[in-house]
Amino acid sequence: MADPLRLVTWDAGFSRQGPGLLYESLGKDDPQIAAAVTVIAALNADVLLLTGFDYDAGGLALRALTDRLAAAGVPYPHTLALRPNAGVPTGLDLDRNGQLGQARDAMGYGRFAGQGAMALLSRLPIDTAGVTDFTGFLWADLPGNLIPADEPAAVRAVQRLSSTGHWQVPVLLPGGGRLMLLAFAATPPVFDGPEDRNGRRNHDETAFWLRLLDGALPAPPPAAPFVVLGKINLDPADGDGRRQALRALLADPRLQDPQPRGSHGRHDPGQAGDAALDTALFEKGVGGLRVDYVLPGAGLRVLGAGVLWPGAPDALAGPLMAASDHYPVWVDLDLP
Repeated sequence: MADPLRLVTWDAGFSRQGPGLLYESLGKDDPQIAAAVTVIAALNADVLLLTGFDYDAGGLALRALTDRLAAAGVPYPHTLALRPNAGVPTGLDLDRNGQLGQARDAMGYGRFAGQGAMALLSRLPIDTAGVTDFTGFLWADLPGNLIPADEPAAVRAVQRLSSTGHWQVPVLLPGGGRLMLLAFAATPPVFDGPEDRNGRRNHDETAFWLRLLDGALPAPPPAAPFVVLGKINLDPADGDGRRQALRALLADPRLQDPQPRGSHGRHDPGQAGDAALDTALFEKGVGGLRVDYVLPGAGLRVLGAGVLWPGAPDALAGPLMAASDHYPVWVDLDLP
């Protein structure tokens, strides 16, 4: 049997407070960067989606990361990073606080253009000509959208759905086929007011894939096999947010939820969900939540899945805790 294909998504903490700072950090002896590189090397993924990765137009930070990974023995010859909505100015007062040009007035939250974006690293060739970038799709154009009823017409006319991006990326499999990656990172459904703008947008960012699979968008549904992966920023049982779209995605017969589990043994009193499924720990807030996902298409055979949490005797415990408050989600697939 051929070796399995390992897919991983992780917010590894590759975001900084200003443009160019991630690139600088990657060139220094930065403990957080070193910790993340150690974990990525141990994961040994064939395809890795990094969320929370600062974008720069020249791709300098991504090249610096792949250079460090190659030096660590895990080369990724194929990469993709597309311009996100995060930090892109709108010229409008989206949060209605009477001030322009702030982080919450951007197309997606960001103190600068590209903050906290996405990057795809792959050992398999990426069919760049076949990539579809839905990042420019307008929120108002999503069927059944939950845009606040009092959203001004000027905002509706320009507001994009993606807070970061929605990508459809084909990777070329060794046997000649293709695997379509449906990658995204949604806004947290909090940090707003009673209008619940972020909660509504988070819901609709997830609902986008359901509409695409239904053929309800001006783009054809992706050809199988496909995988939805990324940071949905929502737990199906705990924390804040509108869960209808997420629960529908998890229950959709066209997808399968392998329910990757960690071995941390934690439990958050008062929570309804299974703590073993948590992918992030917000110790000063709600505790553990499942917010990062890899959902293979129904026709794919899952060989294994898990969440890489630190364990007491684990040599990765220190690097995992030093890198991020999110933990990597991995799924191993039998190649189609």
